[in-house]
Amino acid sequence: MQTQQKANIKLKLIIVMGVSGCGKSSVGSKIASDLGYQFIEADDYHSPESKKHMASGKPLTDSMREPWLQRLMDLISACPQQNTVMAYSGLRRKHRQRFRELGFDTLYVHLYGEQEVILRRMQQRKDHFMPASLLASQYCALELPDAEPDVVTLDIGIDLQHIVERVHAVVRLLQPVPIHSIMA
Repeated sequence: MQTQQKANIKLKLIIVMGVSGCGKSSVGSKIASDLGYQFIEADDYHSPESKKHMASGKPLTDSMREPWLQRLMDLISACPQQNTVMAYSGLRRKHRQRFRELGFDTLYVHLYGEQEVILRRMQQRKDHFMPASLLASQYCALELPDAEPDVVTLDIGIDLQHIVERVHAVVRLLQPVPIHSIMA
């Protein structure tokens, strides 16, 4: 009976999303470590050409994002028995929808902050291919997830630990409760 209940529970896909510099990698890697989930840093799967394009101060187009999205979807689909946390910009609604269709129990954590705050963060970081000059283009490309019920938006104005604690609280709230514990 318990084996059957486990089979009915979908695996988790938590996507920490937002514009460059919002803290996706820091939050995502911490959540994955805490939960024992696989962590995917989406930026690692950009082609060298796309990274060079962005490093030169030019934003990607949707057609340039397509092979990257496909690589990420293939990677997640190749591990269908593993819970996953992915740090991924998720700027476009149609791209977010594609990850929902992979068959996982999907939760998006949208890290949001004022452009000036994130710009300061980007100016302080080193060794990243995305220049701070592209931040405005990221905000222009971002389609806010206002009517998407599987998206939790968190303000980056609080420290990393509090953001992580809030994500854990949301994950706990969304955990299915086994039937036998309800009947006890």
